[in-house]
Amino acid sequence: MFRPVAKRALDAGARVRGYLSMVLGDPDEGAVAPDEVADQGLRLLELGCFELSLGDTIGVGTAAGVERLIEAFTRRDVAVGALAVHCHDTYGQGLANVLAALRCGVNVVDASAGGLGGCPFAKSATGNLATEDLVWMLDGLGITTGVDLRAVATTSAWVCERLGKEIPGRVARALQA
Repeated sequence: MFRPVAKRALDAGARVRGYLSMVLGDPDEGAVAPDEVADQGLRLLELGCFELSLGDTIGVGTAAGVERLIEAFTRRDVAVGALAVHCHDTYGQGLANVLAALRCGVNVVDASAGGLGGCPFAKSATGNLATEDLVWMLDGLGITTGVDLRAVATTSAWVCERLGKEIPGRVARALQA
């Protein structure tokens, strides 16, 4: 199914970024074997994806699980630079999981302003990792992002207010207090 879509995009000169969801846990099957994820990810990379985002879509992952997952890719000679992470914060592990990925050499992280988002097929899954929480951590690590933390936090608060939702991101809540 993905092969013709990827081919058409690549033939048109587009860059194709692949995504794998529920790489650390599935709401129906539980824990997911890192080798199974790496095998599927390798197939997407072989289709021509320049980057593969590994999504902890329901937010059940741990730092050790992230490390095992990235190791499964490197054992297959996949460059860490071809990997990204997408962490949800259901169990409050999003930042720890990103830190583990960074320590393994991953340098692309998906996040969302205010932590908005979720997973429609996993009732317990909360939103994505909040961009402002991520930027706060990266700033503390001395990693330059070019992201205006206060602007993201203000925007997150504004969007959440319009949606009638509490701000899930801790940094945005703290800066709004």
